[in-house]
Amino acid sequence: MKKIDLDTWDRTLHYQIFKKSAQPQYCVTFSLDITHFLGVIRKRGYSFTFSFVFAVSRCAGQIKEFRYRFVDGDPVLFDRIHTAFTYLDKNTGLFKVVTVEMTDTLEGYVAAAAAKEQAQKGYFTGPLGNDVFQFSAFPWVAYTHISHTDPGDKDNATPLFDWGRYHEENGKVMLPFSVQVHHSFVDGIHIGRLADSLQHYLDII
Repeated sequence: MKKIDLDTWDRTLHYQIFKKSAQPQYCVTFSLDITHFLGVIRKRGYSFTFSFVFAVSRCAGQIKEFRYRFVDGDPVLFDRIHTAFTYLDKNTGLFKVVTVEMTDTLEGYVAAAAAKEQAQKGYFTGPLGNDVFQFSAFPWVAYTHISHTDPGDKDNATPLFDWGRYHEENGKVMLPFSVQVHHSFVDGIHIGRLADSLQHYLDII
């Protein structure tokens, strides 16, 4: 990771304004067309959760604004971000949080995530590091909006990605998807870039 020099950073003013906000995190929800993506992963026999976490992480990781974090109250930029996702235990109805290192390929990630999820017995294995994207599936409802619990940490800049139940709409399979970010680092234009990049990836995989 690289510590940011506030004297030369082009975002310093925006960073400082939003850092002082009472609620600096904000959430945006929009729909994704997963028709092609779903067909491909079903044909390959891949888990939707593992495959989608990889797709989002791949695209978000290519946009530097999604790799900014706070370390000891100061802004830093990470070179690479890994993943942490919730996964439901069907026997208990409780979820566990699984952390998996990001890989360069979908195939490699799906295999690594499957192995890690199966090997993990505990629900929580410790506090998450700064160098992750967080994911939480909500596949029971095709929601139009979602909010999150607020731990009260204004320096929590880890992006949180959620998705709801996918459904057919005008011959396409649509997925509600939400992005929660820290406004000191991520503006609407950056979420727009993620939306475009992710949709493109889902269309061509």
